[in-house]
Amino acid sequence: MLQNEEINGCISEFVIHVKQGRYSGSLLLASKTVELLKKIMTLQDWKTAKELIDLITTSGKVLMTSLPFQSTVGNIVRRVLKIVREEYVAALKNEQEELDPQESLHKIVTSEGSLDDNYTEDVPSLKPSIFEHIGEFEMELETSADNIAQQACEHIHPNEIVMTIGMSSAVEAFMLNASMKRKFEVIVAECAPFFHGHNLARSLATCKIKTTVIADSAIFAMMSRVNKVIIGTHTVMANGGLRAVCGSHIVALAAKHYSVPVIVLAPMHKLSPQYLCSSDQDFNCYVSPEKVLSHSDGSIVSKVHVYNPVFDYVPPELVTLFISNTGGHAPSYVYRLLSELYHPNDYEL
Repeated sequence: MLQNEEINGCISEFVIHVKQGRYSGSLLLASKTVELLKKIMTLQDWKTAKELIDLITTSGKVLMTSLPFQSTVGNIVRRVLKIVREEYVAALKNEQEELDPQESLHKIVTSEGSLDDNYTEDVPSLKPSIFEHIGEFEMELETSADNIAQQACEHIHPNEIVMTIGMSSAVEAFMLNASMKRKFEVIVAECAPFFHGHNLARSLATCKIKTTVIADSAIFAMMSRVNKVIIGTHTVMANGGLRAVCGSHIVALAAKHYSVPVIVLAPMHKLSPQYLCSSDQDFNCYVSPEKVLSHSDGSIVSKVHVYNPVFDYVPPELVTLFISNTGGHAPSYVYRLLSELYHPNDYEL
């Protein structure tokens, strides 16, 4: 843990709130993580970018260790680190241009590598520029959901049948936006044993969208009637694969069989530089199997092991298109997005 007790207290309080479910939804979690990092940067006395990077990295390690399944927290930490690195390099270049404008272009070309590796120089304008850039990032987070929803009419056409699974606030907003100009039908897989799909179906039906709830076992049977699949996701992995709600893999496989396009709604803060290397890593989490096999069935429960996973892994070859707040992207383009969002040195904190 960090030496500053006040910072440790803020991190502990944040972790407790996340585990208690007070920050429901990835967007709220991302915003709260940015607020926490800003508070840490304010509480700790730092002079150089190197000290700040070490501070954020140390805090990020504590957060990611405490919340291994909340990839959004790690993504935000990496994004803030990228902002610090960018602002340091930009501020240093501006100072060099002021000192020697004739050689500024030569120094930009020849010194960029060394600037990236050396963060120890004291730059007076660094702190305000970092906080200004983080403020812009917060605005991007606030508008990301609306930016995704505004693209709905480009992908949902009149009289189409769309399938989804479970409850996703991004999917809900996307379809509600499309319903203002389009008439279409939605098939919602209930996502047993959690049955979150019922909540989405209720919300869509309230807004006069023709909605049908089906059991997960009927996904393959209904897929032949579907024009496209639109789902949300918890995380987009570095290879373009998904960590999505359990049942998403079944939907994607059925869509592949019937050549139905699979569209995934994923704001940029869900893009992670991590790969799924093995089933032993912190990829999936398991909850009580009570909803799968009731504890009242005592004679059976004592003889079996029941697993109730929360997530599915969906490989990138089953995904047709990602829709983010910056537009549509193919799974093969994820590597390029990673290089724009995160610094290579921060992939592994």
